[in-house]
Amino acid sequence: MKQPLIELEDVSFQYEYQEVLHNISLVVREGDFLALLGPNGSGKSTLLKIILGLLKPTKGSVKLFGEKSTSFKHREWIGYVSQKSNSFNAGFPATVKEVVASGLTKKIGLFKRHFPNKEERVFEALHAVGMEQFANRNIGELSGGQQQRVFIARALIAEPKLLILDEPTVGIDYENVQSFYDMLYHLNEELRITMILVTHDVDTLTDTISHVACLNKTIHFHGYKDNYDSISADQRNEWYGHSVRQLPHMKKENK
Repeated sequence: MKQPLIELEDVSFQYEYQEVLHNISLVVREGDFLALLGPNGSGKSTLLKIILGLLKPTKGSVKLFGEKSTSFKHREWIGYVSQKSNSFNAGFPATVKEVVASGLTKKIGLFKRHFPNKEERVFEALHAVGMEQFANRNIGELSGGQQQRVFIARALIAEPKLLILDEPTVGIDYENVQSFYDMLYHLNEELRITMILVTHDVDTLTDTISHVACLNKTIHFHGYKDNYDSISADQRNEWYGHSVRQLPHMKKENK
């Protein structure tokens, strides 16, 4: 059986007197491509903060790569990409390759300047997301989808074993969403990066995903994508809190 990278057992969290998460149990194993689904206000952001070590659960246990979260020392093994394409300052004076290179800070430390093969590493990361031809462009000149790819490259340069993407398709035109998912498929299947895709939008659920977890304060479903597809629409609506629909996406073919 593949190694568990994230293990949550009976995790709950509350802000003052309001419980946001209740008895969350979830395992993400090496090689998984998990979609964490939930409406706005379902506790997704809080759960991410607990996984990233920014919050401590009110109760329950968290393990990362087999170690207790409180003693886990290799935070660079976890890459995180937020919704930067929505809030990024378009006038920020940095080239694409400079933005990607800044991701090495997590690996080598803030005040260390030298890193072997830095230029090569930058272009390898850009190549992985299909953006090497934009290396010398200003980051503010790119579209939202292109910027999101650059931020993923910035996370990749630190060589994470697990990559968490928070609402990555926000700001991407519908016509470009499929090629974006094809890129994520490549990272998961060919580069063997375990991935968690966090989204409130069931419409964006893609067949490249291997597992699904439905979160709305607690986990209502956690299992294989094929099993999720067999669940009735009424049951999904009950978990989600309102009527939902799901649009199909083509699965990237193995070559």
